[in-house]
Amino acid sequence: MFKSRSEGNVVYKCTVRLLEDLDVLECEFQPHHKGGFLLDYICEQLEITEKDYFGLRFVDSAKQRHWLDLAKTIIKQVKDVEPLVLSFRVKFYPADPCRLTGYGKVMLFQQLKRDLRHGRLYCSIGEAAALGALIVQDELGDFDPETHTGEYVSSLKIALRQTEQLEKKAMELHRKREPGQETAAVFDEFVGIARSLETYGIDPHPVKDHRGTQLYLGINFSGISTFAAGRRAQHFRWPEVHKINFEGKMFIIHLAYTDDRREVKKHTVGFKCPSGSACRYVWRCAIEQMLFFTLPTSQQASVMSGGGFFSWGTKFRYSGRTEREILSESLNALRQQKLNNTSPSKRKAQSVPATPSSPQGDLAEIRKSRYSSLPRSTMSEPLGGCNDHHMASSVYCTDNPLPTLETVSEEARKTNGESNDHLSDYYFRDSFDHSSSESGFTTNVIENRLGSHLLHRQAYTSDNISSLAMHNMANNSALIQQQNASNSAKNVKKFSLIQAFVPSFFFVVVVLAVSAVYILESDSEMFSTMKNWPEMICLRYQYYQPLKEFLAKKFGAIF
Repeated sequence: MFKSRSEGNVVYKCTVRLLEDLDVLECEFQPHHKGGFLLDYICEQLEITEKDYFGLRFVDSAKQRHWLDLAKTIIKQVKDVEPLVLSFRVKFYPADPCRLTGYGKVMLFQQLKRDLRHGRLYCSIGEAAALGALIVQDELGDFDPETHTGEYVSSLKIALRQTEQLEKKAMELHRKREPGQETAAVFDEFVGIARSLETYGIDPHPVKDHRGTQLYLGINFSGISTFAAGRRAQHFRWPEVHKINFEGKMFIIHLAYTDDRREVKKHTVGFKCPSGSACRYVWRCAIEQMLFFTLPTSQQASVMSGGGFFSWGTKFRYSGRTEREILSESLNALRQQKLNNTSPSKRKAQSVPATPSSPQGDLAEIRKSRYSSLPRSTMSEPLGGCNDHHMASSVYCTDNPLPTLETVSEEARKTNGESNDHLSDYYFRDSFDHSSSESGFTTNVIENRLGSHLLHRQAYTSDNISSLAMHNMANNSALIQQQNASNSAKNVKKFSLIQAFVPSFFFVVVVLAVSAVYILESDSEMFSTMKNWPEMICLRYQYYQPLKEFLAKKFGAIF
């Protein structure tokens, strides 16, 4: 499958399944193409403008599902997939389905129909009948007594568990519908009913809690939910989720919420996944959903790391735009379209201060209605809060300048001043030595020229020069000794640091191991709460218990 890098014209082929099982696209890509290239090509073929809500999913050789990373090359992600088949799916279900327009809304309608048929969109029989009637209306059209006779709904697949009772209710609702209804109205009504369900946008992941109870974990625009017997048991909203992590097969959620007394409480919840790869997949899905629906801009998305001390760490960097950026771009496009449609006379009138004849009142109403129509349930901050382009490392915004800039500059000035002082001192001493040697040479030349009547001055000058030379030699030897002493001190310090670090490290490891064994083997009630931590449960069942059994068998066989 792989070719040499020198062959730049190598082309790979893949099959992309659309939301209808019979609709497929044959695509081609080259080794340097990334996942975004393939998604852009498919959305261009389907005339979808809101491509950020969609994604491509594939199944590896271990039967584990993965979302195609748009920022990485395709061939490195699917190197063990044979045959190469990808599925085009809705990845981020919008909180307001009306945000999708054109064929994007059609694809969302098809995705929700698929969720209903596969049992992901769980609902009551009445809601399933209402959705089924809309599916019949879309596929068969208005009710016709001559054509639609008998059990005509049985030929259509509308739900996972399609019973006769469900079909009869769907036919009854289909007969009562008004004829001549447009297809777009049917789509809006279907999506509106699906949006009101708790399982909207949920892709269930099988997990188990600390008691071993089978649950299904769902992640969507509002947060993380657990489902038991088709009903939502727990719901953790995104503002309450402080951190998401995993440890082996354990998916861990760190919560921080405010109670009735307005006190911040912290809580940790863990769920056991079927495998380590499934746990990493759930963690990545949760990270992507949280960042897409909560971050103001994708520039603020830092590198997320998962995995703890007893598992290989996994790093993930979010790629693509966030929902806030998509909405901001849509608003800017509407404003630009409004300005382009405005006549020059109206533009001139808008620049004049507001008068009873100026149209600024109408524009204010338009802007007010436009902003008020946006849903606010999924917004972590207002759209026009602050400028987020220069804040790539923090999720929070602030309009105040950093107070540490002046301090840093002052420290820099102090450092520069000290370095200049040392430099000038060294330059001064070097100039003094150089001038002394030159003065000695000049004195000897003059003394040879003047003759013997200046012998007493020569003696005095030579004594002065010799004393200066001895003084300079003493200073130089002192400097050399200081440098040697400092170097030896550094070496001794470095050696002592290494000697102190290694025993300390092993001491800490031994203390932690002994403490963990003591806590796991102790029956004291003082450690009962600590034993129920997800990390301790993971440590016990994945590492400590197997190691204990292995050592028991090993030493049991020896003795």
